[in-house]
Amino acid sequence: MKTSADPIRDYLSAVEREASALPADRRQELLADLAEHIEVTRAERPDAAIGSVLAELGDPRAIAATALAESGSGVAGAPARGGADGAPAGRGKVHPLAPLLMLTVPFLVAAFLPDVPAAQFCSTVFRVVGAVLLCTSVHWTTVQKTTGVLIAAVLPTVAISIWISSSTAPSDGAALLANLAMFVLLAGTAAWLWRVRRA
Repeated sequence: MKTSADPIRDYLSAVEREASALPADRRQELLADLAEHIEVTRAERPDAAIGSVLAELGDPRAIAATALAESGSGVAGAPARGGADGAPAGRGKVHPLAPLLMLTVPFLVAAFLPDVPAAQFCSTVFRVVGAVLLCTSVHWTTVQKTTGVLIAAVLPTVAISIWISSSTAPSDGAALLANLAMFVLLAGTAAWLWRVRRA
C-alpha cells in the first residue's frame, strides 16, 4: 500500500473531498482554518506526532458533515442531523465564549456570596449548563471537552463538597485563599480552552 509523504495535505484533501457540497468560499475557509489550527498546534507542541495532531482534529468526514450541517447544506447519504421537522440542529451554534463564562463567572458569585442560597443555586445551574454547552460544542475535541468538564465542573464540585463536609470551620484567610486558587484554576482552564478552540 502506498503511503503519502505529506499526511497534512492528504488530510486537507480528504476534508475538501468530503465537503465538496459546501460553497467554494466556505470550503476554502474551512480548509484555511484547519491548516492554521494544525500549524499552531505543531508550533506549540513541536514534539507531537503529526498523526496525533490530525487525530485530535477528528475524522475528515465528521468535520465535513459538521460544516455542511452548520451551513444548512445537505448531502445524500449523510446522516440526518436536526429536529423532527428536518431543520438543522442548533448544535455548535453557541459562541465558544458562552460555556467558558458559564463555568467560570458563577464560581465568583458563589465564592463571594456564600450565605445567599439563591446565589449558590444559580451558580450551580449556570455551571451545569456551561458544562452541557461545552460537551455539545463543535469547537473542541472530545479529549478537550472531557478535560475541561473535569477541571472546571467536577473538580470544583468535589473540592467544595469536601470543604463543606469537613468538621472544622475554615478561617476567613483560608477560605479566601482556597477561593482564589480555585478561581485561578477555572480561569486558566477557560483560557486554555479558548486558545485550543476550533474556528
